[in-house]
Amino acid sequence: MEEKELKELTDQELLNEEKKLKSFSILNAFLIGFLLGIIFVSIYYNAYGLALLLPLFLIYKFVKDPKNKKVKELEVILKERNLK
Repeated sequence: MEEKELKELTDQELLNEEKKLKSFSILNAFLIGFLLGIIFVSIYYNAYGLALLLPLFLIYKFVKDPKNKKVKELEVILKERNLK
């Protein structure tokens, strides 16, 4: 089954999608914060190299995730329909 566009979803489906994406956003923010903590600790202990590059790469991947774009689109649609 193909995934519907966000504009084609009903109000209830949009609210359900918001719940799913909200948990994704919270997990994403937690992981980014954890990785930033690793970076700060490695800078404090002068452990440069892989200890810095790997978390930076993972943070980049989390920020560039296509679901982040979907979250923003969902917020706009919810505002248009006065559901939030």
